[in-house]
Amino acid sequence: MSEGAIKVYDADNMVIGRLSAKVAKAALLGDRVVIVNVEKAIITGDRKTVIKAYKEKFNIRTSYNPRKGPFHHRRPDKLVRRILRGMLPWPKPRGKAAFKRIHVYIGIPEKYANMEKIILEGSKYHSLTRKFITIADLSQELGWRHPEVM
Repeated sequence: MSEGAIKVYDADNMVIGRLSAKVAKAALLGDRVVIVNVEKAIITGDRKTVIKAYKEKFNIRTSYNPRKGPFHHRRPDKLVRRILRGMLPWPKPRGKAAFKRIHVYIGIPEKYANMEKIILEGSKYHSLTRKFITIADLSQELGWRHPEVM
C-alpha cells in the first residue's frame, strides 16, 4: 500500500471519540494523519464521573510486579494516542501499520503551522454549556504537569 497524503486535524473543541473514529479510518485507508491541539479536545460527560472512571482505571496493575504494567499514560498526546489504538484492529499487521501513520501533538508544531488543517464540523462540540472536560484538564487531574507550568 502506498503512503497517502498528510492530513492535519485540529482537535480544538472536538469530541475525542468522534475525531478518533475519523482519524482511525483515514489511517486505515493509508493516509498519514497528524492531530494538533490535542489538549483542547473534549470528553463529554460529567467532569467528576469522567475523572473517577480514569482514576479507577489507574488502579489496575499486576500485584506480583507493578513495574511490568499495564502502564497508563497521563500526557494528553499519549492518552489520545491510546484512545486511537483502541479504534484500530491492533493485533493485525494493517492495524499496527495504521497506528504508525498517526502522530499526535500538544499545540501546533512549527512543521505543521502553515499547513491547512481539517476541522470536522460534525465532530465539533457546539453546546459548551453542557457537561464536558478537556483532555488537558483530565491529564492534570491524573497527575500530568505541563512543562511550561513547572
